[in-house]
Amino acid sequence: MHIPPHDNRNAAIVGANDPRLPHVYFNILRLRADERVKTRVEGYETCLVPATGAVDISVEGETFTALGGRGADVWDGEPEGVYVPAGVPAEVTCRTRAAEVFVAGARTDERLTPFAVRKDEIDVVQYGSDDTKTHRKIKHILGQKQAGRVSRLLVSELYTVGQGGWSGFPSHKHDTDRLPDETHHDECYNFRFRPAHGSGLQMLQREDGAAGDAYHVVDGSTMLIDRGYHPCAVLPGYEMYYFTILGGASQRPLVQYFQPSHADQVETIPGIKDMVAKFR
Repeated sequence: MHIPPHDNRNAAIVGANDPRLPHVYFNILRLRADERVKTRVEGYETCLVPATGAVDISVEGETFTALGGRGADVWDGEPEGVYVPAGVPAEVTCRTRAAEVFVAGARTDERLTPFAVRKDEIDVVQYGSDDTKTHRKIKHILGQKQAGRVSRLLVSELYTVGQGGWSGFPSHKHDTDRLPDETHHDECYNFRFRPAHGSGLQMLQREDGAAGDAYHVVDGSTMLIDRGYHPCAVLPGYEMYYFTILGGASQRPLVQYFQPSHADQVETIPGIKDMVAKFR
C-alpha cells in the first residue's frame, strides 16, 4: 500500500497494531527550535533517527545529546539514532532551527536497555554495480552490530549509488515464517529523492510469474510492504533514498526468499551475499 506524503502533524503514519502491518510502527516528528516532543509506544521498541537537524533525546533518566546534525536533506551527513525500549517514554528536544525525526518501531514483549548509535557505529555496506543497474549503499543503524541489544527491530537507510537503477533486486519476499528458507518480517519504507522532484517505482508482485501492482513513489512517500516480491527503481538522472523498518514476527534475523524466476541473478550482482548477511 502507498501512503502519499502529507503533514501527519506528528501522529503515527503506521500506528500500533495497524492491521496492514502489525509488526512495525512508523512516525515522523517535525520540530522547531527548542521545541520538545514526548513519544511513547506501548508494545513496540523504537529507534529515533534524525532525518535532518540535531536533537537531544532523553530516555529513562539518560540524555543523549546532539544527535544527527544533517542539513537540508538525508544526503547531508551520516545517520545517528537512539534505541528506546518498548513502552518507555522518550523526550525529543530540537537543537537546530528545525528537525525531522523518524520513529521506527517493531512489536515486542521484551523490555531492554536504551542506547545511542553514533556515526562511527553505523554499519555501511555497498554492493551491486553500475553494469547490473543495482549499485547501492546501505547504512545499518540497528543491524548486525546491535544483535543481542534489540528484540525484533531492524533499521537502515538505503541509497542508490549513481543516478537511476534498481534496488531490492533480485526480487525477494519475507512474508512467511518457514525456516530455514524465509522469515515473516513486516516492512515499511519512507522515500526521498535528490533533486526532490525526482520519483520512482515500487513493485509488489504477489506470486511468481503473475502480474502484480506498481506504485509511483515521490519525495515523502511511505510504502507498506505486507507480502510479496518488492523491487523498486528510480528514474534516470535522480538519486533515491529510503528509510527502512523491518519488524520480525518471530525473530530479529531476516531471511529473504528470492523469487525463483530471478534467483540465479544473485550470482551476478557483486556483494549481494554480504549484504544479505547484515540483516541479522
